[in-house]
Amino acid sequence: MKITLNIGGEDFFANTDLPLDISIALQSGVENPNAWYITPPVIEAEYNEEEEWVGSVAEGGPVNFNHISFNPHAHGTHTECVGHITPEKNNILDSLKTAHFVAELVSVAPIKVGKDRQINKEQLEEYAEELEGRDAIIIRTVPNSEIKKTQQYNHTNWPYLTEEAAAYIASLNIKHLLIDLPSVDKEKDNGALLAHKAFWQYPENTRKQATITEFIYVPDHIIDGTYLLNLQIAPFVNDASPSRPTLYALTNK
Repeated sequence: MKITLNIGGEDFFANTDLPLDISIALQSGVENPNAWYITPPVIEAEYNEEEEWVGSVAEGGPVNFNHISFNPHAHGTHTECVGHITPEKNNILDSLKTAHFVAELVSVAPIKVGKDRQINKEQLEEYAEELEGRDAIIIRTVPNSEIKKTQQYNHTNWPYLTEEAAAYIASLNIKHLLIDLPSVDKEKDNGALLAHKAFWQYPENTRKQATITEFIYVPDHIIDGTYLLNLQIAPFVNDASPSRPTLYALTNK
């Protein structure tokens, strides 16, 4: 199926039969990416000793009936709302009401500053023209490798957005920020969360409809440029939910 979009007065086409999935699938065990110092996710058959019933066909049960234990922030691609940092319970279902956005994919090499690696405002300003009028920005850090799909990030001091970079994205009225890191903020920042707060403009002018998606993976064959983004989440009443951001290439022919 092909759909037509009008972007800035110009017609573009997207083929929904050619999705570009930029999520990381959740799997049980240590091969799943991990952050925030918690145990790996677990997907295992339910056992009911009282009823002498097992949720595994391979073990003699009538159906496969798995229990899944994970944390959306720590175990893979997830989309979060400002409720991630507020005392009141804002949930992602109330923040993300629609699923389709015009997104710009940019590749950025974090700059070494002391022991840290940062993505700064000046680097993003180089894409000012491309980002104009976009609903979403997708940041792919380089170098890029499939190791991101299984990386154990604990105590690695991953790259992060500076407060000024996050504020710049917000100033462009970009409502959805996607990045291939466990967090837009520094791993150990004593709870400052400067990039989260700057992007959501919290607490002075809180953008409750804005979202941050972390732990994505964008393969190298997907080139920088403008895409139709389908940002799908699981319907969790929570500050964050597992998500499956999917891109569709745009053509004007």
